[in-house]
Amino acid sequence: MDHPKKIGFLSFGAWHPGGGSTHTAGDALRQTVELAVAAEQIGIDGAFVRVHHFARQLSSPFPLLTAIGASTSRIEIGTGVIDMRYENPLYMAEEAAAADLLAGGRLQLGVSRGSPEPAWHGAEAFGYSLDGEQAREKTALFRAAIAGAGVVRADVGGRPGDAMLAVQPQSPGLADRIWWGSGTRQSAVWAGEQGMNLMSSTLLLEDTQVPFDQLQAEQISLFREAWAKVGHPGEPRVSISRSVMPITSELDRRYFGGDANEDQVGWLDGAISRFGRGYTGEPDRIAEELAQDAAVQAADTVLLTVPSQLGVDYNTAMLETIARDIAPAFGWSPHVADGGGILRS
Repeated sequence: MDHPKKIGFLSFGAWHPGGGSTHTAGDALRQTVELAVAAEQIGIDGAFVRVHHFARQLSSPFPLLTAIGASTSRIEIGTGVIDMRYENPLYMAEEAAAADLLAGGRLQLGVSRGSPEPAWHGAEAFGYSLDGEQAREKTALFRAAIAGAGVVRADVGGRPGDAMLAVQPQSPGLADRIWWGSGTRQSAVWAGEQGMNLMSSTLLLEDTQVPFDQLQAEQISLFREAWAKVGHPGEPRVSISRSVMPITSELDRRYFGGDANEDQVGWLDGAISRFGRGYTGEPDRIAEELAQDAAVQAADTVLLTVPSQLGVDYNTAMLETIARDIAPAFGWSPHVADGGGILRS
């Protein structure tokens, strides 16, 4: 089943003092905001950021999401993903609600148990457990808090009363815009049972010896079946990530012309894992290949990873090429706004 498509960019916000166009953390943060503004102007539907700790990449998402929200008016703003092992769920609920209110209800928050981080027991350095099950428990508490549940007893003259207090502020609708970052079919089923949207990247921590897009399409199907079986109202959203690098110049060819464009299988995080292929080459060929990608057709949102260290101008031009020459082939439907420029209905 094909679904109407949205497209967004996904940035790791990497910086390096000695190379590229992004030399400092300040560069990375400001350029992410600038790219979100440019993406909105050319009709891209979403601006998403990856969250990593103890690395020269984006780490504290809510100030950045708030800045993007203040600088844009339409584009969805999200994470892909927040590692819940590092979070205080009630403080996170306050920050998320405040950022969502300031953005006018545009946050789409991806959360998960996290991926391997460079720090040894990094979450413990933050004061939290490494237990993946506790990440799920934290997620449940966070979701309850943003949905307005009472999470602590009121203080009545120095003793606990019967009234339960909710965190403040509350942002209506935010609870329906939480996504679980899933790396397996099993965790996708769990996300469907819990009533969260599904976020799947270019990595699955399992391998059945079928092409990545087919394995991911199966993951999406199992997720939707689990959602329907429990009886959650409405239809969940599903996003997937793709590395799409159109080559339209010699500079593009120098950067990305050697990409293999093939799935890879390897050992990661204690499991044989399958890494999805990249899509690099002439725009018309990429368009044809993405139109045949089973998971692209099964999802409603495609997040395009961007080489953040190459700067705003390079990434804006790349997103313009994708929006004009590639995305319509897999179901994205742009139209021309009254004032010119591409906007999506």
